[in-house]
Amino acid sequence: MSDGAPARGSRIAAPEGATHERGADGSSPPETDPTETDPTEAKPTEAKPTEAHAEEMPRVVLTRRRAISFAIFVLSAIAFLYYGLPKVTGLGTTIHRIQRGDPWWIALGVVFELLSFAGYVAVFRAVFARGSARIGLRESYLITLAGVLATRLFAAAGAGGIAITAWALRRSGMEARVVATRMVAFLVLLYSVYAGSLVLNGVGLGVGLFPGGGSFAITIVPAIIGAFLIGVAVVAAMLPADIEPRLAGSSSGRGRPRPWQRAVARLGTVPAMARSGTRQAIEIVRTRDPALLGAVAWWGFDMGVLWACFHAFGVAPPFTVIWMAYFVGMFGNLLPLPGGLGGVEGGMIGALAAFGVDINLAVLAVLSYRAISFWLPTIPGAIAYLQLRRTVSHWRAEDLGVAGPARGARVGVDAVRA
Repeated sequence: MSDGAPARGSRIAAPEGATHERGADGSSPPETDPTETDPTEAKPTEAKPTEAHAEEMPRVVLTRRRAISFAIFVLSAIAFLYYGLPKVTGLGTTIHRIQRGDPWWIALGVVFELLSFAGYVAVFRAVFARGSARIGLRESYLITLAGVLATRLFAAAGAGGIAITAWALRRSGMEARVVATRMVAFLVLLYSVYAGSLVLNGVGLGVGLFPGGGSFAITIVPAIIGAFLIGVAVVAAMLPADIEPRLAGSSSGRGRPRPWQRAVARLGTVPAMARSGTRQAIEIVRTRDPALLGAVAWWGFDMGVLWACFHAFGVAPPFTVIWMAYFVGMFGNLLPLPGGLGGVEGGMIGALAAFGVDINLAVLAVLSYRAISFWLPTIPGAIAYLQLRRTVSHWRAEDLGVAGPARGARVGVDAVRA
């Protein structure tokens, strides 16, 4: 739910255990293998007060034009999804049909959504709370909900949520390189469930092991995509420890470096960060922390919301069909749309139709699911965002050695401009 711009002023692209300091000869020292020693455990993750103080919040300039454009987009998407699309399918006004759904199944869907977010917070704590005295249960809740809000509001394929998360962790005193590696590990843990589901369910449906059938395009193709994602993670984990200095060395030469050489040197941090983060995800799995089941809960209970919405309006198709349609629809989050609004709905409805599910039932179930999963966290996310700002201001005051934030002090957010 399952995608980033770094916080302003931070260098989250540096992999854990790596350093960008150069020797007298201009070479880079070798990177420490995180599978041998965990740098985040070997040394404190608390940054110096001056470093944490300098970390500013990702700047969000809310101009009148941007606010109006966003409101128009949301209203247009809602108008099409709940009024236009039902007319096309001959369903009538969806709003009235949704109101006639079984309230007990809808209530169960709301409970499932709450459990889904509880799983998200659990896996967040399993990755980021280690060795940090400031990231407790409350802080984990605030950071995750504020990140969800940023993901909903900004059409950046989840980058807004990643930026908010990275900023809060940096302000807690966590070093930038630690934040970078743990962020990659967090995403690997979450999306390994996504990729594994595509492979398992896609092959099961494609060969007839699971009920529901489906064509090659809607079963085996998603399975191939899932296998590709798993392969990328495996390759990242197998990269050599000195991948970054190797790439930097291959682009170095005598005299002033050319633009392409500087670009290669900068890009060298990407595979190095992927390697460190993937290996750390493997190490976290080896701890057998029960909180890691939160990754399964995050996807599973959210999928359960869609299943409950089917029961609210009729007879649900086989769960394996809902399972595949759900994950295929999630590809819509990659579109440059706030929270994937419109793209996710279209993907799920199209996938369900490909499995032969009644289109009217599919529209009702998917739109009801999105009404719960998209809008339910929005208000709590806004409240969490404001509370997170206050929490970070207290951290900042502690780092500066004062009792509380100075009067009129900025927390790092640009003022709303008319």
